[in-house]
Amino acid sequence: MKRPLFLQGLQQGIPIALGYLPIAIAFGLLTASEGLPYLTGIMMSLTVFAGASQFVAVNLMSLGAAAGEIILTTFILNFRHFLMSASLSQRLEESTPKLFRSILSFGITDETFSLASVIDLDENKKLSFSFLLGPMVISFTAWNAGTWVGLFMGNILPEMLQNSMGIALYVMFIGLLVPSMKGSLPIVVVALSAMLTHSAITFIPWVPGFSTGWNIILSTMVGAFLGTILFPKEDLYE
Repeated sequence: MKRPLFLQGLQQGIPIALGYLPIAIAFGLLTASEGLPYLTGIMMSLTVFAGASQFVAVNLMSLGAAAGEIILTTFILNFRHFLMSASLSQRLEESTPKLFRSILSFGITDETFSLASVIDLDENKKLSFSFLLGPMVISFTAWNAGTWVGLFMGNILPEMLQNSMGIALYVMFIGLLVPSMKGSLPIVVVALSAMLTHSAITFIPWVPGFSTGWNIILSTMVGAFLGTILFPKEDLYE
């Protein structure tokens, strides 16, 4: 007897949940160490559920960035979710109601999207809402549980370790970036362009200075623009 599709999806999502826990704990620790209200971290994990954006938002808030900078920066970081949602909708059962599709769109992350994309399907068979809900529920639960642990139990860790949690943001980005750069010249060019732009704005005296939030936005746009111009026909997902 086959298990319910939801439980099958839940099992498939266990590795994702285990990977989210330490990063979520780091996010909770970072929120607490920056002196932000605990409720801020809790609500971000409940309503945003986007690791990289949450780290960036906390970093910008701690630096006193304006609300517009934070919103625009996180919007750019999460823009890929439009593409992932559009792609995943093609693998869903056509009878899936719009309400259910909206629920799934909230739970899409890089990892759950990758899982849904690589699952082998029989010819003319689509993914069900029940199955996809499984990995999203368990990953969402792990992310929020880790946030609570980092916020309320992080103080039992050595102070030096707590103060070093800010580096988790950069480690997370490097972990996402380096595997993608292997064998992909467009991604290498985009990443290097963004880094060089950021460095120029930050360190070259005669370059007009910007706040941290606008620096990130401008660097991202320069990298994306050069990638589009130099590699107009490249598919970055291949």
